[in-house]
Amino acid sequence: MSGPALRLAVELDGDGAHPAAWRRAAHSPDHLLSPRRVARVAAAAENAGFTLLTLEDGVLPPGATPDVVGRIGAVERAAFLAASTSVIGIAPVVPVTYAEPFHVSSQLASLDHISVGRAGWVVSEEVRPDAARAWGRPLVDGAAARARESRDGVEVVRALWDSWEDDAVIRSVATSRYLDRDRLHYVDFTGDTYAVKGPAIVPRPPQGQLVVLGRPDLVPAGQLDVALVEGRDLAEVTAAAAAAGTPRTFAEVEIALDTSDATAEERVADLERHAPWTDHGRLRHIGSAAGLAALLGQLRGVVDGVRLRPLVLDEDLLELSRLVLPDLFQRRHALRPLPGATLRTHLGLDRPANRYAAGAAFEALEETR
Repeated sequence: MSGPALRLAVELDGDGAHPAAWRRAAHSPDHLLSPRRVARVAAAAENAGFTLLTLEDGVLPPGATPDVVGRIGAVERAAFLAASTSVIGIAPVVPVTYAEPFHVSSQLASLDHISVGRAGWVVSEEVRPDAARAWGRPLVDGAAARARESRDGVEVVRALWDSWEDDAVIRSVATSRYLDRDRLHYVDFTGDTYAVKGPAIVPRPPQGQLVVLGRPDLVPAGQLDVALVEGRDLAEVTAAAAAAGTPRTFAEVEIALDTSDATAEERVADLERHAPWTDHGRLRHIGSAAGLAALLGQLRGVVDGVRLRPLVLDEDLLELSRLVLPDLFQRRHALRPLPGATLRTHLGLDRPANRYAAGAAFEALEETR
């Protein structure tokens, strides 16, 4: 199917999508969380031409297997990468099941300032009961309760991003004023389990609102900029994308590619001896680079982009940068991000007006009538 060019995202947590990916990594296990290794992988993704990188996260260690696992907070990693990259968008996964939305808002707004408008936010959930104990919070039990926390959390975070108007910082030496108090606003949110007064403690992000990504079955579509849709085949992905109701849709695709040393099937089989590659109900390509390029070509017109989840980052990123992305760019099936542009610009999303400034302008207009 033909359609607009795709935007390409890649998940860079750990050593890859397979729980035993560390066994085929190009570094020793103790280097997994080193700054040099984290920066190297992000640079490889940026140089390859990806529009966006995402960083998985959760309060609990990833996985529950004998394999080597480890993780530094996604927001902290994202801040580090914002300073060591220049073009690629950066979206940490931040659950708001237990985290305070006020603090999440401040962290993500700061990330957008650091990256000069390249930040996004992948909304997720904390499902395991142990997460509540780690946070020292009462258990949020059941899918409906978790969905409520995500809904309220996104609503609060978005309102706080707008609680400073764009020109709230005036830095007036003549009047000794740093801020215009009239351009800061209380959000006055009251939900089912908490209330937030506001305003934020960080000025409005450069993008106005960061790009918010998430699964539409977990977060209301009206709160998302990009829906992450799943399906085991093209028909399921097509149906999920059509039903998403969001400005943009990205398909989740797990990949394992042939390399010069082994076929994709051999690589998967080697890792399956140690742990299973869990079926999450996503598209999965195990095979050649040409086959993956053909699959992504089929997704044009079905979705606006894809998020790739490589089997082993150190192996599959190389094949993606050598064989897959250059072919997609040459055929105009995908677009590279442009230097100096925001993530919203890369995704074709307008910068939203501040809800409070718009309301104030409307009230002023009414007074003149």
